[in-house]
Amino acid sequence: MGSSTCFGFGVSEELEKDRKFNYFWVRCAKLICVTLFAVHFAGCFFYFIAARYHDPSRTWIGASIPDFHVQSLWIRYVTALYWSITSLSTVGYGDLNAKNTWEMAFVIAYKLFNLGLTSYLIGNMTNLVVHGTSRTRKYRDTIQAATGFAQRNQLPDRLQNQMISHLSLKFRIDSEGLDQQETLDALPKAIRSSISHYLFYPIVAKVYLFRGVSNDTLFQLVSEMKAEYFPPREDVILQNEAPTDLYIVVTGIMDLIDHKSGAEQVCRVEKTGDVAGEIGILCCRPQTFTARTRSLCQLLRLNRTTFLSIVQSNVGDATTIVNNLLQYLKEQEDPVMMRVLREIEKMLAQGRLDLPLTLCFAVTRGDDLLLHQLLRRGLDPNESDSNGHPALHIAASKGIDNCVHLLLDYGADPNSQDSEGSVPLWEAMVGKHGDVVKLLIENGATLSSGDMGLFASTAAEQNNLELLEDIIRCGGDVTVPKRDGSTALHVAVCEGNAQVVNFLLEQGADMDKPDCYGCTPRNLADQKGHAMIKALFEAKRAQNITCMSVSTPVSDLVGRRSGEPAIPLPQLTVGNSTGEGSDPMRKTNFHNSLLGIISAAHVNRQSEGGILSSVGVPRPAAVLGGSSGHNALLRANPARRLVPLPCSLRELLDIGRDKFGFLPTKVLAEGGAEIDDVKVIRDGDHLVLVSDAWTGEGSSKQDGA
Repeated sequence: MGSSTCFGFGVSEELEKDRKFNYFWVRCAKLICVTLFAVHFAGCFFYFIAARYHDPSRTWIGASIPDFHVQSLWIRYVTALYWSITSLSTVGYGDLNAKNTWEMAFVIAYKLFNLGLTSYLIGNMTNLVVHGTSRTRKYRDTIQAATGFAQRNQLPDRLQNQMISHLSLKFRIDSEGLDQQETLDALPKAIRSSISHYLFYPIVAKVYLFRGVSNDTLFQLVSEMKAEYFPPREDVILQNEAPTDLYIVVTGIMDLIDHKSGAEQVCRVEKTGDVAGEIGILCCRPQTFTARTRSLCQLLRLNRTTFLSIVQSNVGDATTIVNNLLQYLKEQEDPVMMRVLREIEKMLAQGRLDLPLTLCFAVTRGDDLLLHQLLRRGLDPNESDSNGHPALHIAASKGIDNCVHLLLDYGADPNSQDSEGSVPLWEAMVGKHGDVVKLLIENGATLSSGDMGLFASTAAEQNNLELLEDIIRCGGDVTVPKRDGSTALHVAVCEGNAQVVNFLLEQGADMDKPDCYGCTPRNLADQKGHAMIKALFEAKRAQNITCMSVSTPVSDLVGRRSGEPAIPLPQLTVGNSTGEGSDPMRKTNFHNSLLGIISAAHVNRQSEGGILSSVGVPRPAAVLGGSSGHNALLRANPARRLVPLPCSLRELLDIGRDKFGFLPTKVLAEGGAEIDDVKVIRDGDHLVLVSDAWTGEGSSKQDGA
């Protein structure tokens, strides 16, 4: 029985600690079980004394039931329990009492035990009842004290109602177990931070003030925030009070009120995810508005000192927060907000903000006064923002010459590279800020210190010939490849801009230079079907071959016979040879260019010899030449034309008639063999158009080109 008793007490202790069961009812059940066990044990033991006594008539049960030995077990057990309960409840002995010495001794011991058991039962029941009513009693006492205080000091009804509402809400939170902050404070910091992060991080991350702030800083801020409840119509912040706390609305609605000439004007309504009091703590100025709850609100409170200590350890996040505040104020159309914005900008220029700011922040705003203040404090003039762009790059890209001058005076590197390989001079050139370009060059800035291949490719991608020319004027090289091996010529071919391609070729770009994938500009032109660019490449190759084989200047090879004066090169506009509508972006003037030299025409009625080449068609290129003799056809340097190679020989003869002003009847190869089908023409063949009037070598009635 003793072991079972200990087991029962152990079970009751576990049930009392188990949060699944109500403590009050578990405790009551335990007290009832203890009482029943004591009554049962005492009754059984008292019957045992009577049953073992030598004279049954002198026992407590034998005096009332002489033949109790023959009675049923149920009658004897109930009689024993009756005696035990009357003894425990101290109602006295009427019909059952001790008759002999052994019974009297047991009754004495049982009575002493009853004194302790009764005290235990009464004490526990009293604690259970008092525990349920103490909160209500304490609440009533607090309400009475607050009411008496308000009456003694003659407080307005509004303040008195706010006091009563706050105390009532606190009682409700305590009685319903809603005071989560008290629960969090009892936990270790690591667990408390994890719980706060789970509950409030999504809300804090959506606050406009913290957009773009790093996760580490947000986690620290959330861990230090305190969750509090406020009843309706309660003032959370008072206008013009000292800035001590920042509040974020979790649930409920709150009004921001501006007091003007004694009248209240609601400036803004705060809902979930909105913030109040931020202007005061960021700018260290009296609170701008009164924050008053419209309904029951749960707010996150963050102390100003804690907030500044966290933010000051991360200059980039501090700059982001100030940027967010200024942008938010600019978006508001309220005159009050505009006034606050002007005050904050004035404080920024004077360097009176407690938050640490970066040089990039001052440069982005174009605030040279703030930049000067920060540089005087010893900040690094080569400081970069979170994207790896130094302050000098930002100032050069925006064309803010005052900021550029200040940074250079304080030792900023004019040739510093950002994360993409750009330099300040290139940023100024892209932005077309001539004064900044001149200032940077005077201070030793060069393009060669950056990724020259990137600069040239960017200009080619933008189809910006003027920018390519600026690169050349500033000492750059537009033929340098990028890190992946591609060049500006690759980009220009992909864009299909023949004018840019021609410019790059004139600057010495290599049309056979492969990129990291082994693709050359010529291959790109073939893949994309850019006929004009392919013609440029063929003309360039022909020019290179001519320059390697003969020493005659190119101007002598075009449109001149021996003894004739030089012919001025015409300006030609070359279109798409496929007959489709021409693209304005691809129309190019080639005056004095490579294509202009090769495609210049000299129509001379007195000498009809010439060379005809195919341009821009997916057939082999052919060069046709003519003179008064098979072996002297090309030595006569006849006039030349670049035209589309047709699909039939008849069309080729018609082109010769239109271009050179005579009626050709035959097409001869360079060696004098007659061509009877266009299909036999191979890439690089030289052909001559002649008429029937041709009489052979040494005589020339009419030569054809």
